[in-house]
Amino acid sequence: MAFALLLVVASLAVTSMRRSILRAAGWILVVSDQVGPADIIVVSGEADGAGVLEASDLFRNGVARRVAVFSYAREVVEQEFTRRGISYQDKTARFVGQLKALGVANVEQIPTFITGTEDEGPVLARWCDEQRFNFVVVVGTRDHSRRLRRVLHRALKGHQTTVAVCSSRYSSFDPEQWWNSRDGVRTEIMESEKLLLDILRHPIS
Repeated sequence: MAFALLLVVASLAVTSMRRSILRAAGWILVVSDQVGPADIIVVSGEADGAGVLEASDLFRNGVARRVAVFSYAREVVEQEFTRRGISYQDKTARFVGQLKALGVANVEQIPTFITGTEDEGPVLARWCDEQRFNFVVVVGTRDHSRRLRRVLHRALKGHQTTVAVCSSRYSSFDPEQWWNSRDGVRTEIMESEKLLLDILRHPIS
């Protein structure tokens, strides 16, 4: 009886330790800075609908009076739809339309085209210099937020603009139980690899 009880206790301890490790692995990807009054709110490209929703909430809460989105290089699919004379709403147009539908009147488009997260940092830094912004809030998804902040902090180092990264509450990734779904496991693996690569390439960031 005592041996059986010992096995049960040991099993519970291992399970609890496993969950703690998995939760810690999930939270490694996540960061959310303190958000205060800002010159503008920017929606990161990877944030998609979750970022649009979070940005509209921040706008309604008075964090900033303006929201901006990035401009994205035209994809092959978009080009082909256009060639065939069929209207195609790209990511930029979709973000703008969704934000306006959610009540954000002042939506701006950052003019320089980007293709991914690595482009967002330098493009945002130049644009903020031109606009003379002091404080900017950038919205991203939970799983992407820590890597996004590293990219932005690198790009804005030495500039007058301070950036805060806000993790969207509408992100599908849950750091507390990501291992319970295939999408969660896939996201954890992919984003962990990208974060590790960023750390290896830029150990001081």
